[in-house]
Amino acid sequence: MLTEVLIFVPSIARFRLDFLDARLKEAQIASLAQLAAPDMVSPELEAELLKNAEVYNVVLRRDQVRQLVLSSTIPSPIAATYDLREADTWDLIRDAFAVLWDPKDEVIRVIGAPVQEGGILIEVTMQSGPMRHAMVDYGARILVISALIALVTAMLLFIATQRLIVVPIRRVVRHMQAYAAAPEDGRSIIEPSARVVELLIAEEALQTMQTQMTNALRQRERLAQLGSAVAKIAHDLRNILTTAQLFADRIEGSADPAVARAAPKLVASITRAVNLCESTLAFGRAEEAPPRLTRFVLRGLLEDVVEGEGLGQSVSAVIDAPAVLTLRADVEQLHRVISNLVRNARQAIEATGGEGTIELAGGESDAEWWIRIGDTGPGLPPKAREHLFAAFTGSTRAGGTGLGLAIAAELVRGHGGALELVRSDDQGTVFVIRLPKDAGPGMGTSEESH
Repeated sequence: MLTEVLIFVPSIARFRLDFLDARLKEAQIASLAQLAAPDMVSPELEAELLKNAEVYNVVLRRDQVRQLVLSSTIPSPIAATYDLREADTWDLIRDAFAVLWDPKDEVIRVIGAPVQEGGILIEVTMQSGPMRHAMVDYGARILVISALIALVTAMLLFIATQRLIVVPIRRVVRHMQAYAAAPEDGRSIIEPSARVVELLIAEEALQTMQTQMTNALRQRERLAQLGSAVAKIAHDLRNILTTAQLFADRIEGSADPAVARAAPKLVASITRAVNLCESTLAFGRAEEAPPRLTRFVLRGLLEDVVEGEGLGQSVSAVIDAPAVLTLRADVEQLHRVISNLVRNARQAIEATGGEGTIELAGGESDAEWWIRIGDTGPGLPPKAREHLFAAFTGSTRAGGTGLGLAIAAELVRGHGGALELVRSDDQGTVFVIRLPKDAGPGMGTSEESH
């Protein structure tokens, strides 16, 4: 509305001034014919000149002499006089709106300065009706144009508000809803990208809060698992240290040659105790960062895992993954998951004393990528399968803590996927890692967000 006023008010006042100036100029031109050849201007020609100028009479003041140059009968008394020489901006605006608000067609006198120094002043009488009609027509056009400008401005403002404010706020809301539904899914942690500074600060604060909350939830879950396993850890650790103490006493009190054979057992016992403590403490810290999703070739990762595990002569590896298959995940975290599964498979085969094969395969469907790790080992015992991914209860071998598979499953869940045991029998064991192709809840499907 302010824009309408700022456009319309001065425009209509300016139009009225231009209209009156045009009448004065046309009247001055008509009077020049009379002054140039007064004897040649007939009454009929004089009437035609006044009609073309749309005035009733023309008065010129030249050399201090006021002269009625052209004249005709005035149909009614003069209702108002306007001197354009002395009018300021507010006078012009006031007079313009007075004409618009008064529908009566009256005779008015207009005084102005002649052009080209054609005298001291020029004065005409005219009807106000034609001027009012022209002003109404011009005002309507101005209102339409200004309304269109306001409409376009409103549309641009609406689009800008949607893109800069509403869309980022909806994105934040989707992230909050997705995070509330699955706090452990690392993909639901927002990546700040707003272009408005205040919204960017809010997104960064939300990211910090989500990260801290996720770590706190993991910490609480792991501490709960630690609490339920304290008795078992204390018992196992006491037995290991008791064995180490017995061998240590024998070393101190005897010069028996068997000490040389007992020393390795002592070292192994102490090593197992240290490893158990370190694994327990590492699990309790819950410092896993959210996955940093990038594109990479799966086959190269599988080859790195096999090479890093250093498989012996009794265990071979077969990789069955297309050379061009790429997926989106955190390379380091996925390497840890696959390495843990391959290591478990190798240990299971080596425990039989025979030979075996580990197969690593990969593929994709419309909705997900999958990675299969299988072996020809003896299979998992039934008790281990019951709590396979639970810390301290899902160990697949004697002396194990069960932390490896628990951490691996947690890392895969952080990608929004799942680690599944497909089968485990006397023919071997097969695990499958499933990773979704969608970019994550609340984040759409564009990979550019990563």
